[in-house]
Amino acid sequence: MNIPIITIDGPSGAGKGTVSRAVAKQLGWHYLDSGSIYRALAICALDCSADLDNIKLLVTLATDMRLVFQCDDSLVVILDGVDITERLPTEEVGSTASKIAAYPDVRAVLLQKQKDFCQSPGLVADGRDMGTVVFTQAKTKVFLTASAMERAERRFKQLKEKGIDANLSQITKDIEARDKRDSERKTAPLIAAEDATTIDSSNLSIEEVIAAVMALT
Repeated sequence: MNIPIITIDGPSGAGKGTVSRAVAKQLGWHYLDSGSIYRALAICALDCSADLDNIKLLVTLATDMRLVFQCDDSLVVILDGVDITERLPTEEVGSTASKIAAYPDVRAVLLQKQKDFCQSPGLVADGRDMGTVVFTQAKTKVFLTASAMERAERRFKQLKEKGIDANLSQITKDIEARDKRDSERKTAPLIAAEDATTIDSSNLSIEEVIAAVMALT
């Protein structure tokens, strides 16, 4: 059975999650937030003070973790029976996830977990390599981006609203460093698929971005 897939890739803070969930809800399809899979593994690693250079340990953690997505208007992520949703957007978790995502052996373990989300009637997959690596067969591919400053301001506002201490200058530096690391890594670098439509959300509302994606389906 040829299950339809929409991939929405792009850097952190571009609005992929909000847009992807809205599109999945409008279409009545399943939703995959691949970034949360890597961030969940980062939380596993941080909680057990794992050496981030110990690839064998990271592979074991990735193999053993049990992850459940509960998605409606917002995303709830359950890791080994514990709600980790509030921890996912923190800078420490994001930076750690970016580091461990560079290991091919770790990515290989998580790849099948992502593919398993492809179920009828369809899937909206949100990530960084959904269109270039995980679901290359997808007919509709979007690369959603925004300037580093715009993304930093969005993250700063998001963290402040949740009562989390944040520094805009540091967030901007972290985002720029992560972009450089993600785009230059040898395994599944952050790039637009050749057949993807690029949408810059810097000066667009969420509603405008959702409409632009829906127009491609």
